[in-house]
Amino acid sequence: MEGAPAAKRRRTAPAKVAGRPEEGERRYVPPPRRRNAGVSFGEAHFAETSYYFEGGLRKVRPYLFDFQTYCKGRWVGRSLLHVFGSEFRAQPLHYYRAAALAGRLRLNEQPVRDLGVVLKNNDFLRNTVHRHEPPVTAQTIEFLEENDEVVVVDKPSSLPVHPCGRFRHNTVIFILGKEHNLKELHTIHRLDRLTSGVLMFAKSAEVSKRIDEQVRQRQLEKEYVCRVVGEFPENEVTCEEPILVVSYKVGVCRVDPKGKLCKTVFQRLSYNGKTSVVKCFPYTGRTHQIRVHLQFLGHPIVNDPIYNTDAWGPAKGKGGNINKTDEELLRSLVEIHLSKQSLGLLDIAEGDLRPLTGEKEQDAAGDCAMPLQVTPVNVDSCSAEESKDISESEISAYSQNSAPQLQVHKSREASSGEQQGERDPLCEECKIVRPDPSPKDLVMYLHALRYKGTDFEYCSKMPAWAQDDWEES
Repeated sequence: MEGAPAAKRRRTAPAKVAGRPEEGERRYVPPPRRRNAGVSFGEAHFAETSYYFEGGLRKVRPYLFDFQTYCKGRWVGRSLLHVFGSEFRAQPLHYYRAAALAGRLRLNEQPVRDLGVVLKNNDFLRNTVHRHEPPVTAQTIEFLEENDEVVVVDKPSSLPVHPCGRFRHNTVIFILGKEHNLKELHTIHRLDRLTSGVLMFAKSAEVSKRIDEQVRQRQLEKEYVCRVVGEFPENEVTCEEPILVVSYKVGVCRVDPKGKLCKTVFQRLSYNGKTSVVKCFPYTGRTHQIRVHLQFLGHPIVNDPIYNTDAWGPAKGKGGNINKTDEELLRSLVEIHLSKQSLGLLDIAEGDLRPLTGEKEQDAAGDCAMPLQVTPVNVDSCSAEESKDISESEISAYSQNSAPQLQVHKSREASSGEQQGERDPLCEECKIVRPDPSPKDLVMYLHALRYKGTDFEYCSKMPAWAQDDWEES
């Protein structure tokens, strides 16, 4: 008699859904793994994809990449569907359901088929994406010095120093490791992506700490050169206007009394009747300091894609005269670059426009590489039906169409252009044809000319655009 009810329960119990615990069952969450701080990029990272060169550009073949993150505190108790719908809106919800069906979403290293699973503290999420990187200039990285302590290079314009945003392989760190076997480098200072010139790396933590101490003690002398609009004053000019970050996401700053104190000294080198070559001596290291101070003085860098645009008004920000709110300024900047199809110069993608919504920026997008869109998603309208699995026939059809293509690009050797098999049926980026930028468009006329410390001095060559008789073609 005691066995009969149990048998009946077995016959009527619903089938268990993958990724969702049965009623009363406690889902096991493994303890957080200890992360090994300081591990450098190695051969496994470099082997993710390959480079090819085309039209004066260095390009990266699209590749599969795992973004990983532990559950944020604000996610605990919320379903994956809710988190994707409210914070990771670069893709529609059906994309994440398809990604789950393809085995690209894993929770604690177990495939997730049901996005209704509720997140717990220490949950570990892995999201495999088909990653596209913007092209950079094909200009060679020239070595200025390499010894037992440091590596010093002349960084080309358009190359980020280290992986950030949409860039990974097209970065100085990856190229030095992959092509010159220089690994475990410690970044001493950074240059903006569009800024070229002297870039220093330490080969050990001890050397990095020693030079960093010189930076903190203001013992590091920095000298830049740029070409600016108009006739810059012949006499030395000092600008000490405070600088405020308008948006970390878009990478925009402006002069503002609430900003951080800083100081830049400028000296004119030449004037060709239209533009001036100016030496710059930044005594502090605020974000975009030279560029913002030059804009304030009414002499922005000739081809600065941010601070020399009409988004700042008729005066282009001279004297801090903008007459726009921060939101209006960001919207104007994005609209200008959207019209030119040059959002890459702002280091953001079309979906990464959350600052325009006026919402508070959060750090979510950086972890799983799902940037945020302007269009809001009504998470409350995501019904239980939306969290259910797609039918087995759809799973089978999807797997048959996508699985062979997801592997072939990993092992292909590229010669030029897009290879067959590099397209991913889940990837929206694969469906977009983007015009290549001209190598000229990837160069900004700002160059780090010299870095001098108490026991070192490194100089690069004066760029061609800084010569007295140079004229823009």
